[in-house]
Amino acid sequence: MNLPSSPRTLLPAATLPRRRVLAGALALPWLGLAPARAQEGALKLCQSTALTGPLGDLGTAMHQGARAAFASANARGGVHGRSIELDTLDDGYEIPRALANFAKFLADPACFALFNCMGTPMVGAMMPKVLETGIPFFAPFTGGQLSRLPGARNVFNIRASYADEAEKAVQHLATLGIRRIALAWQNNAFGTEVLAGVERAVAAAKLPTPQTATVENDASDALAAATKLSDTRPEAVLLGLAGKPALEFARAFHPLRRGVTMYALSVLGTSANIKALGEDARGMAISQVVPLPGNAVVPVVRDFQQAWKALGATAEPSHLALEGYINARVFLEALQRAGRNPTRAAFINATWTLRNLDLGGFDINATVPEQSASRFVELTLVGRNGQFIR
Repeated sequence: MNLPSSPRTLLPAATLPRRRVLAGALALPWLGLAPARAQEGALKLCQSTALTGPLGDLGTAMHQGARAAFASANARGGVHGRSIELDTLDDGYEIPRALANFAKFLADPACFALFNCMGTPMVGAMMPKVLETGIPFFAPFTGGQLSRLPGARNVFNIRASYADEAEKAVQHLATLGIRRIALAWQNNAFGTEVLAGVERAVAAAKLPTPQTATVENDASDALAAATKLSDTRPEAVLLGLAGKPALEFARAFHPLRRGVTMYALSVLGTSANIKALGEDARGMAISQVVPLPGNAVVPVVRDFQQAWKALGATAEPSHLALEGYINARVFLEALQRAGRNPTRAAFINATWTLRNLDLGGFDINATVPEQSASRFVELTLVGRNGQFIR
């Protein structure tokens, strides 16, 4: 991403050109209706994410997508007359830094909720305190079950889980008649979640147990893992990897088995990753948890593109940026339902009224805390020039 970003981002209620809202195009009733003057000042959201480090491109994309949505809302007067301030701190995808950021947020009486904090290891480290304090923990960026706990009503998950993504890939392979599947998984909490999801999906599809290999976070054993799995002569390889481990494994495996398709999860699908892989990415299948960001036929994508442009973004819109935008849109809908001057409890209650909500081609259906509010998963293929094809 080439967008400017500061550690702390305040989204002012700046004046942007209004656009005609077509009936049904936007699911949020507050857009264009709220008074322009804030009632009680800005409402602060707090976010710890990776703006630098091995997964900095992922965190930056989602952060900028959310900024686009909040800036668009603020330009229209905010929610019930209150603008939204997104206070973001970089953790570099490191647990100690994420926990330090988290402690600062908890100590800030103005922090209304935690928004879109990133990473399975970081979210897992935060969860005990999240559950203890009851602070709203909205749209954590993880597909892991560790944030999907029975009774945890203050934790609201949107994106489909890693198990959902793995199931989609395995079902696709089973439909194609492919049975010899291998799995490379990262030796951390994220990889463990993917492994469990793949094992469940394979068992449900009555496929043979996959051959597996782990890859350390520093990717030092990526070549060894690629060689190990290549020797099993798989028909397809699933990647439970993110960041450098995914890139190094793909680079190592592709020359060994050029005819074997690699299936990766959404966390690999950033433009920076695809560009870094070059020809090694071509033909790779990647599951996505939001629609194609270039498909303006989908109303929520069209809204995103306009908000992205209004933000002054010069980078090409990505799946991750669209996901950040959608997360912010859902937050704003819940905040609207929480009423004027909402308490945290009122907001949490409002999140669980988000049933059968259509944002414009993307459905939200809040049921229970152990389930994601979205089950959207589709497979895309990396084609020429790194473009995604459905």
